[in-house]
Amino acid sequence: MSERTTKQRETEEATDAEAGDGDATPTQVTSGATSAVRALENAGIETMFGVQGGAIMPVYDALWDSDIDHVMMAHEQGAAHAADAYNVVSGRPGVCLATSGPGATNLVTGIADANMDSDAVVALTGQVPQDMVGSDAFQETDTTGITAPITKNNYFASDADTVGDTVGEAVALAGSGRPGPTLVDLPKDVTNGETDREPGMPQTPETYTPQDEADEAAVATAAGAIEAAERPLLLFGGGVVKAEASEEARAFATEYEIPVVTTMPGIGTMPEDHDLCLSWAGMHGTGYANMAINHTDLLIAVGTRFDDRLTGGIETFAPEAEVVHVDIDPAEISKNVHADYPLIGDAGRVLEQLDDAMEAGPDAEAWREQCRTWREEYPMDYKAPDDEPLKPQFVVEALDEATSDEAIVTSGVGQHQMWASQYWTFREPRKWVSSHGLGTMGYGLPAAIGARLASDGGEEVVCVDGDGSFLMTVQELSVAVREDLDITVAILNNEYIGMVRQWQDAFFEGRHMAAGYSWIPEFDKLAEAFGARGWRVDDYDEVADAVEEALAYDGPSVIDFHIDPAENVYPMVPSGGANDKFALSEEQL
Repeated sequence: MSERTTKQRETEEATDAEAGDGDATPTQVTSGATSAVRALENAGIETMFGVQGGAIMPVYDALWDSDIDHVMMAHEQGAAHAADAYNVVSGRPGVCLATSGPGATNLVTGIADANMDSDAVVALTGQVPQDMVGSDAFQETDTTGITAPITKNNYFASDADTVGDTVGEAVALAGSGRPGPTLVDLPKDVTNGETDREPGMPQTPETYTPQDEADEAAVATAAGAIEAAERPLLLFGGGVVKAEASEEARAFATEYEIPVVTTMPGIGTMPEDHDLCLSWAGMHGTGYANMAINHTDLLIAVGTRFDDRLTGGIETFAPEAEVVHVDIDPAEISKNVHADYPLIGDAGRVLEQLDDAMEAGPDAEAWREQCRTWREEYPMDYKAPDDEPLKPQFVVEALDEATSDEAIVTSGVGQHQMWASQYWTFREPRKWVSSHGLGTMGYGLPAAIGARLASDGGEEVVCVDGDGSFLMTVQELSVAVREDLDITVAILNNEYIGMVRQWQDAFFEGRHMAAGYSWIPEFDKLAEAFGARGWRVDDYDEVADAVEEALAYDGPSVIDFHIDPAENVYPMVPSGGANDKFALSEEQL
């Protein structure tokens, strides 16, 4: 393992490229550990995130001579989130490593997060020798048992001769069909075991055969329903991003002039400033997106699992609509919302099939005009009086304005996550990186590290975080400094776990039990202590300069924005409520 920083590695790679030395040297297979590393090289893995430890040491030793870059994180949870974001931004599987026992269990939150959001993450965990399994040995835990419900598949390696093929299969499976996390548990006797058997190229199991194209008869029936619809609405989910189908999705929407809403994971599949795009729907989605869902007569849902934050109450969701549901995972069809027209297959391919089957677009000019009217009736605006504390929405808009359209935004979970997704205008997929299904506070900072290393280096990486979320993984700032990563962290600091405080005000008579901080660090000074640059901002007239200076700084920077602690996130559909019954203030809840 090298102590080189990312920038040092980039310089060395550039030098090698100039010298014509761009070909990586494959790891020589002499053991189970080197076979596992060789399998990762065969799969094209270039970057890994992890934390050393006793049972995983043979694998780390095998990485010493490998061209794979390893980033040593401060905590295993950070490694899993960094790997997750690496996958979201690049589309390539993210890989994380940890030792047995606490190392493996510390990965669990990140693995569960990847599972909920269908992200391709491969976890390699050390394990005690096989003859000690079940003896309550030091740092022994049942890793495959713990992670079975939160992985697409997991493996217990038992033979040095086959462990490389197992790792290759885990990588291939994670990124195939509906992506998801996989895990390989590596007993120390297997990784230390001698072998010269080289693993083959990564392959999915023969029994894994995701369906690419939908049934032609079903496509024809669905196409007919779209043609006949008077109020059609496209709903693009994260599956469109995973399938690299944004181009096909945009083409379908614009050719047939069908309004579009997205889910939060689907942000960026349609440019949010496009006339047809109503932004994202759900609990804190735009009012006009939720009105469109409530009044559509045909919802064409592509790559979404209809989670409860989108639907609110199932019985009131899209009450006037028939549903066309396109998904590569048959288990999602009619799981939460009944599909009148189920289409199982790859998102991009099925949209092409629908396009081929349609003879004309729906007659929906009046519907499009109604959607424009809702956009005017329920605009996403806010008040920012000079005599009141700084509004978070203003900060998000300032960051958006100061960065390019290619900027990547990561976030933690809470109010800041909602403001970032509401007031940043996304125009491309894979630019919004957040924890959606699991709702993991602390995701934002390690995700920014993974995003930075997955990007091509030209775009800005901004982490919009909350004070509560930042404190959960703040130690990863040391990684950003050590690796000299150019990321900007914008903390929307209200000295609360803000969304909890908002719910306590709305539903618990304002009793702020364990929601506020009676003391909180000065984050600008904390950043400086880590070796990053820090700024504190309290007033509107300080925002632009601080943002400009932080973005211009070539390294990790932190801006501690002290925002209005009473500001709340609206619109808001109460949990389990109907999408069109969104509140625009606490009095309407």
